[in-house]
Amino acid sequence: MENRKIRVAITHGDTNGIGYELIFKTFAEPEILELCTPIIYGSPKIAAYHRKALDIQGNFSIINNVAEATDGRVNLLACFDEDVKVEMGVASPESGMAALKVLDKAMTDYRENAYDVLVNCPMDDGNIHIGGYRFSNTGKYIEASLGEGSKAATLFVSDKMRLMVATEGASVKDIASVLTKDLVKDKATLFFKTIRRDFNISNPRLAILALNPNQGKEEQEIIAPAIKELIETGVQAFGPYTAAEFFENDYYNEFDGILAMFYDQGVPSIKALATEGVVKFNANLPIITTEPDCHVRFDIAGQCVADERSFRHAIYMAIDIHRNRARYDEPLQHPLQKLYHEKHDDGEKVRFSVSKKKHE
Repeated sequence: MENRKIRVAITHGDTNGIGYELIFKTFAEPEILELCTPIIYGSPKIAAYHRKALDIQGNFSIINNVAEATDGRVNLLACFDEDVKVEMGVASPESGMAALKVLDKAMTDYRENAYDVLVNCPMDDGNIHIGGYRFSNTGKYIEASLGEGSKAATLFVSDKMRLMVATEGASVKDIASVLTKDLVKDKATLFFKTIRRDFNISNPRLAILALNPNQGKEEQEIIAPAIKELIETGVQAFGPYTAAEFFENDYYNEFDGILAMFYDQGVPSIKALATEGVVKFNANLPIITTEPDCHVRFDIAGQCVADERSFRHAIYMAIDIHRNRARYDEPLQHPLQKLYHEKHDDGEKVRFSVSKKKHE
């Protein structure tokens, strides 16, 4: 498995945004082709337009079927033939539909095992709709297409921390009513399992943030009891910490994951502290899919000033997760038969148990 080049499908994103710029800049470094075989789901015409407009070197080989993809080169899969008007920096239904077409093609090909992981260039969330139904983001569209009943959970990853939001998608006015003990437990448990399987950390430590600046009703009746029950199930959970206490004192250095109660409590901090951008991983799905957390950036599209580092890290992370998940799953698929009856010593439970007190 280590010597096999992983096939990375990459969707071109909104065609009026920075997607092709990120792709061309990333693969200008030929070393990345030693790690993977990229397959760009896009349009040769649009790619050539962006290359000329940006005055950037961008070599690619056009293929009409994934089976034609070749190692050692950037393969561009022609997903549609019709002309699409490109207006750099302009949000349009046409450019959004071009993004959705290639994403839909990638969904179809994944069902046929055509590639290993998926990395998406930025899309305008306002254009992700099918048959009148609007999806809040790319992850929700992929969940509906390939989730097999599992619900996607966005995991924000930087060089300093991993962060998930308990009330993901909830409006600020609804956070207090949405937050329940079961929600905190379920999200933390999912987070714990994700870090173990996809990030190769055998016993991750989770920090649970408080909802209120001062410990109040939600902390006493919801979050603290949830932490207690999580510990009883074997999840190393600590807290609740106020956001100010947690980030001002650099507590994040002591944990493998952070569960924030709402978006603005944690995501601005991970972005502010990141040195090379943030990657979004759609956890809890059969497909491994990542994307740079840099938005479409219509404001700088066509200027050749976009920072491709978070996109490059999205590719690296997808590759790492693919390898970690394979290693984690392999023993479970071929378990060794027990040859003796295990004798459990309850005394060991005390030695290795997690303290129920708040982490200091």
